[in-house]
Amino acid sequence: MSFFSGLKQRLTDGLRRSQELLSAELKTVFEPDRPIDDALFEELEEILIAADIGAALAADFKHRAKEEQMFGTVTRADQLRPLFRRFLVDTLAATTGTLDLAHQPSVLLMLGVNGAGKTTTCAKLAAQLKDDGKSVLLAAADTFRAAAIEQLQTWGARIGVDVIHQAAGSDPAAVVFDAVKAATARRVDVLIIDTAGRLHTKSNLMDELVKLKRVAERQLPGAPHESLMVLDAPTGQNGFAQAAMFHQAIGLSGLCLTKLDGTAKGGIVVRIVRELGVPIKLIGVGEKVDDLGPFDPARFIDALVPEA
Repeated sequence: MSFFSGLKQRLTDGLRRSQELLSAELKTVFEPDRPIDDALFEELEEILIAADIGAALAADFKHRAKEEQMFGTVTRADQLRPLFRRFLVDTLAATTGTLDLAHQPSVLLMLGVNGAGKTTTCAKLAAQLKDDGKSVLLAAADTFRAAAIEQLQTWGARIGVDVIHQAAGSDPAAVVFDAVKAATARRVDVLIIDTAGRLHTKSNLMDELVKLKRVAERQLPGAPHESLMVLDAPTGQNGFAQAAMFHQAIGLSGLCLTKLDGTAKGGIVVRIVRELGVPIKLIGVGEKVDDLGPFDPARFIDALVPEA
């Protein structure tokens, strides 16, 4: 998509902390004269666990490396670096996907816990889609927080996108009903629905979100076309647990990883993709509107694990 151009340098800058952590550690593992033995792989496993990439992936890479060693394609430790980079790209590419924007309207249900940057991500995505020539509508379905409604309205006024909303405390399902109806009537290209990440009642959050999904589907068969979880990258292992919980309850079509510029553990991206099988579709590497872009496995690995 053209509206995601120019993200390469910002991604490199945003992942600098993660890159510095991995580069310093991997340099000692991939020394040219170092023997490829169990000690090397044990050290690599420790590094990958520290980077939130995980022991399971380290074991997979060990198996791949030993196969290459057996066939004679890897004879020195420094040859493991390009092999490791290809291995990571292959792991990520297995479930890479783009946003489904082929419908009119395409309905995007944005999910995630409070504090992950969900509302801001909705606005950034809306702004970039609009700049790309698409008509966009926002829906403030996080009615449990007046601040969330106000924040989305402020963003809507700033970027020139209408926001469907009701008063704080209203039924979020009613907001989704109105929003899908409005998006269909206005023939907009994309409807982006912001949802609650926490409830101020005794009702279960997942039950509420499943209800919103049903309402959208009843109004427009096939909707929502995307159920995207916005995940705060610095949460690391907690983020993985959150993603697993949402995926089990809702059935995620993809993830949007935010705040990658604020973590030294960008490797959680690899673990999420490998263990959940949910594609990363969007990444955020800053606070600006254009600091959001599509997930490109090769570009991500270039920023996380440089060639040298």
